[in-house]
This record gives sequence, structure tokens and C-alpha cells, in this order.
Amino acid sequence: MRPRYAALFLLTSVAPGGPSTPRQGPITFRFDGDTVDQPPRGFEFGRTGGGALGRWVVRAETDAPSAPHVLAQVDSDKTDYRFPVAFTGPALADLRLSVKCKPVSGRVDQGCGVVFRLKDADNYYVARANALEDNVRLYHVVRGRRVQFAGWNGAVKSGVWHELAVEARGDHFVVFFDGKAVIDAHDKALTEAGKFGLWTKADSIIYFDDVVATPL
Repeated sequence: MRPRYAALFLLTSVAPGGPSTPRQGPITFRFDGDTVDQPPRGFEFGRTGGGALGRWVVRAETDAPSAPHVLAQVDSDKTDYRFPVAFTGPALADLRLSVKCKPVSGRVDQGCGVVFRLKDADNYYVARANALEDNVRLYHVVRGRRVQFAGWNGAVKSGVWHELAVEARGDHFVVFFDGKAVIDAHDKALTEAGKFGLWTKADSIIYFDDVVATPL
């Protein structure tokens, strides 16, 4: 049996690098006001599947899309069915969610993703780009079981910043990669509002910046 969701902690205050606008407008995280080598404020952390829970810390990176800080998932546990997640609120059902992400390393996987309509670490949607497989995939995760329902094959480079975004309206989802719509799909597995955030897989070391969630 796969281990269930475990949240490491929740910090409810918002750092200067936290949400930059009121709840009704775009919610932006740039992490520049957060402390280096510490988790960002305002996020919860968990893991789908087995293995280590993951380690999410703020780092200073000279090539950050909005310098000087990024959020990094730096735990390299090679457990294959292991998906660390970092998530925050408010709960949204329809939204546009975007992030800049850079796959840094990983032999099992180099997957950077965004999660939305997240109830807990066993129930959510995830759109992810994979630099080892050169593809973008869209999944629902229900009771810890991940099911792909749409995908696109194309170049995803390691060591390069990419932009990944998804628009969710009801059962309709459009995924964008580097500004191009690459997936247009429908699914009804998860309909209620949920939290949003970031995702990796297995031993993926991934950097993230400029997380923007806009209610639709």
C-alpha cells in the first residue's frame, strides 16, 4: 500500500516574496523576499506515493527569471512512484496557472509540473513537462493513482528555463509550453475548487520561479 499524504508543515503568514496582489486578482510568487536555504512562507508540502517527502528550499540563482531567488526541490530520492508537491491557496476551481521552471538534474526523471484543484497530496490535477522524455503530459491523480488523459511530444531541454501553464475551466483544460498551446483536453475526475502549486517526480532536481495563479 502506498504511503498516504503527509504534510510537513504550514506557514500561514505571507513573506514579501509571497502573493503580490489581493485574492481576486493574479496571485504571484517570486520568492525574492524569502530566506535562502529555507522553505518559502505560505506553502504546504507533501508527497504522493513512496520514498522521501521531498525538500523545497529557496535558492539564490543568477539566471533566475526574476532574480535573485528561485524555489528548488532538491531531494534526489530515486523512488520511481514518488511525487513531491508544494502547494498554497486560496482554493480555486477555474484558473490560469503558470510557472517558469528549469530541469537541473535527475537520472530517473526530470519532470517539472504544476498542480491544481488539489484536495490533498493524493487528489489533484497535474500538468508536467519532462526533459528526459521530451514531452508534456496532463494527469489526474485520484486516491493516489495517477492517470494520463492527454499529452504532447516535443523538445523539453534540461538546464534551460521553460514556461509551463494551464487554463482550467470546468472540464476543459488547455496546457501551454513556452507560450504555445500544446494540449486541449476534457476530463471530469475532479470538479471542486482546490489549492494550487508545484510538483516533481522521483530524483528530479527542479528550479521554479514566477508562479502566477489567476482566477477565471
